[in-house]
Amino acid sequence: MIELLRTNDLVLISAVEAILAGHGIEVLVADQFTSSIEGSLGFLPRRLLVDGDDLAAARSALEDAGLAGELTNG
Repeated sequence: MIELLRTNDLVLISAVEAILAGHGIEVLVADQFTSSIEGSLGFLPRRLLVDGDDLAAARSALEDAGLAGELTNG
């Protein structure tokens, strides 16, 4: 699994999940439990991970959706 993006924005997470689901790409939201334990203070962002084979397609789908600025470099 490779990190696609990192954020505290729950709306962005939902949008990314919906966009990728529409392209048949599975996404894993890591650090959800840790973020909820810290009380949602915002210093532990959630990471959205995709399979390495889906990385290029996922990045392309999010770029097409206008979310290129949210992507993790690399």
